[in-house]
Amino acid sequence: MATTEQLMTADELLEMPDDGMRYELVRGELKEIPPAGFRHGQIAMKVGRRLDHFVADSGLGVVCAAETGFVLATDPDHVRAPDAAFVRQARVDAVGNLDSFFPGPPDVAIEVISPSDRYTEVDEKVADYLAAGTQAVIVVNPRRRTVRVHRGTVGHGRVDRVRHAGNRRRRARVAYGGGGDVRVTLPRLYSRRKPTRS
Repeated sequence: MATTEQLMTADELLEMPDDGMRYELVRGELKEIPPAGFRHGQIAMKVGRRLDHFVADSGLGVVCAAETGFVLATDPDHVRAPDAAFVRQARVDAVGNLDSFFPGPPDVAIEVISPSDRYTEVDEKVADYLAAGTQAVIVVNPRRRTVRVHRGTVGHGRVDRVRHAGNRRRRARVAYGGGGDVRVTLPRLYSRRKPTRS
């Protein structure tokens, strides 16, 4: 990841021209994130789609796709963009429909680990979300075919569920604090459909 030395604000990040790359702002430092690979994109879409169906059916809030920025802290500004995210309806109503980054953390953040990601970077993102008040961070690891659900606050965080696609218990359940939960079936998450013949 490329890093610049001059501190930047969330507003300056939002005003940057589109150059085809994704960026996050980490304590005021601009971090370039390479575009996702094809498999990464498929898995992120599957998780986001399942979350969106559940949220829409229940009227719980809003699900956001990748590239949606969340301001986790200010001065220096800290903006993360998870692969998918959920925000409770009450929080959406409080800020209205925005063209800017969401002013606060998502209630649930989903990160799909890319081949170029280092585990320490992923752990840092999880810690950032939890420190900002995110209730659950779901980390999907295609290499290990696992889903981890992190909850709690920094220093008190814990992994509630770890599921592997080869296990008998093949569902990762995420209770986000609103009385409901989301179930992600791992074999479906990691399956590769064979093309149908016409």
